[in-house]
Amino acid sequence: MYSKVSSACLYGIDGVMIEVEVDLASGIPQTSVVGLPDSAIREAVERVRSAIKNCGFTFPMQRITINLAPADIRKEGTAFDLAIAIGLLAASGQVQLPGLDRLLIIGELALDGALRPVPGVLAMVDLARRNGFHAVLVPEGNVEEALLLEGMTIYGLQHLKQLLPESGSDPSKQDQASCTGPAALERLICQSSRDASTPVAETANTAEDYCDVLGQHHVKRALTIAAAGMHNLLLIGPPGTGKTMLIRRLPGILPALTPEESLEVTKIYSAAGLLRQHTGGLLTTRPFRSPHHTISAGGLIGGGSIPKPGEVSLAHRGVLFLDELPEFSRTALEVLRQPLEERRVTISRSRAAFTFPAHFLLTISLNPCPCGFFGSEPPQQLCTCSPYRIAQYREKISGPLLDRIDMHVEVPRPPKWQHDPRPLSSNEMRLEVEKAVSIQLERYAGSPYRRNGELSGAALRRTARILPEAEQLLQTSFGALGLSMRAYDRIIKLSRTIADLAASSDIRAEHIAEAIQYRCLDRRSPSAS
Repeated sequence: MYSKVSSACLYGIDGVMIEVEVDLASGIPQTSVVGLPDSAIREAVERVRSAIKNCGFTFPMQRITINLAPADIRKEGTAFDLAIAIGLLAASGQVQLPGLDRLLIIGELALDGALRPVPGVLAMVDLARRNGFHAVLVPEGNVEEALLLEGMTIYGLQHLKQLLPESGSDPSKQDQASCTGPAALERLICQSSRDASTPVAETANTAEDYCDVLGQHHVKRALTIAAAGMHNLLLIGPPGTGKTMLIRRLPGILPALTPEESLEVTKIYSAAGLLRQHTGGLLTTRPFRSPHHTISAGGLIGGGSIPKPGEVSLAHRGVLFLDELPEFSRTALEVLRQPLEERRVTISRSRAAFTFPAHFLLTISLNPCPCGFFGSEPPQQLCTCSPYRIAQYREKISGPLLDRIDMHVEVPRPPKWQHDPRPLSSNEMRLEVEKAVSIQLERYAGSPYRRNGELSGAALRRTARILPEAEQLLQTSFGALGLSMRAYDRIIKLSRTIADLAASSDIRAEHIAEAIQYRCLDRRSPSAS
């Protein structure tokens, strides 16, 4: 009396195939779950027992051993409930499902036998497709998410009673053939496939537009460059100059996600249990994440006994915005170094190391000093901070972290209110960005790179063709400003993007000069008055 069914669990943001083996043997009735289960899986025995009884089936009164293989991987969550229940019913001869060996089973059971949705279904269905499975049985609440992937038959189950030939029938009153035949599941399969509709993809939010921002044309230019090359950006200026307003509109000028990127981002949100907050369908707009400054290091990069994605992974292929950067803890900020360089996060635990993608555009806003008015002149409010307080305030941002930010842009307060007869709109900025992006995609075709901001080392030297006068200007600035080698490289990458926006194959002196202007924190001492 043995059965084996296939299920899956999340390992980071990827699915891992798990075989649920059920063995019924003579002896004192008891149930053991082995294979490194967490407390939620061990408690599944009671949920499954109640669900089986309340649906009219018989819970086997034997010695039951349930093994989750491979046994050396720690498992967590409630996605195994349905697989355990079907394994028990199959081992005791109460249910026989067609093609059980190539059917992936996922779902959480309520005590009455109802199915509840679980997170991470998209990654598990993608895993089943890659492993040659022909069908997946999921809770009805996960059907839309599972249908996002083509080439799989998705069966939606609302209640465990649906495995009976007639909903609500009592198996004890029917003959064995009627109870164990595949007709009930076949009807369920056909019904689910016929009723399921293709989800509508999420559309872009066009409510916020850069034409709402009057003036600040140099900042809009910097944002266009940042979006075109995926360059990290810092805006510094007094309160009320529109720093937050400008950054929050940045996703509106980024190009739409490609199909591969869309699936990648949607899998992350599915694993985090956030997909149901969206309108359905694959996510097509770039994520925008803006965590509060009280966030911990674990919340920023991910964590837990079995780690879950943090804010840097939820911002993958999109924008991570840290408003008022000095208010964040130093510990939380320093963990950004690895994802900014490697574009992924690795979290190690005693049994395994988990890797999450974290390729995002980092955007930061901060005041120039604690009171916010450093550099202001009458009739504006004057700064009351001492040079020591200003330096102490800036020291919350370490030099290595600041070096990883490509652009430092000042956002001054306008001397007086001026009407902007033709403010630059998001649509105009997006067109510029898309032209530059198309140039980069063509240039980097067949390479691991997509955008200028990803270049480093030999790839940067190969791609950035700098004219002699531009090279001379860069060398002079390097010595005068005391730039680090990382800042030197970032200026070259910025210049490459500026040249792409100008449709120039070579980096000219004017491109270098503009890139240097976006390094204001390299050009001015924090304690200068």
